[in-house]
Amino acid sequence: MRHARHPLHGWKKWSLILLQWLALLVVVFALVNLALGLSVQSREDRGRRFVHVATALWFSPLDGRTADPTAFARLYGDELGSDPDANEVRGYFERRLDGTIVLDQIMTEHLVDRFEGVNAQTFPAGVYVGVRALGPDGLPFVPVTKYLAHFLFFPRHAYILVVPETGPAQVFSASLNGHFDEDADDQQHLAAQIGDYGPGAYDFPSSGQAVHELTMVTRDPAETEAALESLSRAKDRLDAAGIEYGVLAPNSNTVIGCILEDAGVMSQAQRSSALLAVRAPGVGAACR
Repeated sequence: MRHARHPLHGWKKWSLILLQWLALLVVVFALVNLALGLSVQSREDRGRRFVHVATALWFSPLDGRTADPTAFARLYGDELGSDPDANEVRGYFERRLDGTIVLDQIMTEHLVDRFEGVNAQTFPAGVYVGVRALGPDGLPFVPVTKYLAHFLFFPRHAYILVVPETGPAQVFSASLNGHFDEDADDQQHLAAQIGDYGPGAYDFPSSGQAVHELTMVTRDPAETEAALESLSRAKDRLDAAGIEYGVLAPNSNTVIGCILEDAGVMSQAQRSSALLAVRAPGVGAACR
């Protein structure tokens, strides 16, 4: 009995096999990412959420450019119209506090242009954990990588957003020190930054990470007011610790996980769950 021979030979054969394995890997990653995304959404939200995210990514402008003037109406017109007031925008987000809030570049640009940014006039006051995909902002890659980062590569970068009763929203970001200060001597150390949640902030929606997901931790006024002081102390401790950044851990997600555990929001067991280990690598690593 003769065995069937592969139609291709030599390097062509192995190139085809490699491409087939890469295609399979892409499909597996996409399915895992889809499962992780659906796991935090209610059944009725899934289809609508996918359409919203895909549309937001499509309309997200490159850095330094403005969005299509019809983008906001295309995304939010059915519920908010083309030019909602501050109360209507805040009401839109209030209705979504029970789940995961999507905050995209189109909405944040609208808030900056019309209401001077994200604040308690347009967004419910409280403390949130935000997550975003990882990817470059600039050409030539961003038109492709923004979709790959959101729909294919499931790891997410976490940060903390504080929306006080008065004044602009504040964001606590952790990352490599070199990302915050290109001239720093200790560029490979973990560092943190606290500042206004607006254009130019490390964790503000941008062309490469145009869609963020936010989960409310607390809306208690006293806890919200105390959060910024607690985050400032956490930043000082991190800066003094001189911890080397690790790709898997300790990393920026580890910093956020430790802050949430210290605040009593999450237990060590919750931080170490398999879902979080895949979705936010490093979040469950040991605190120093």
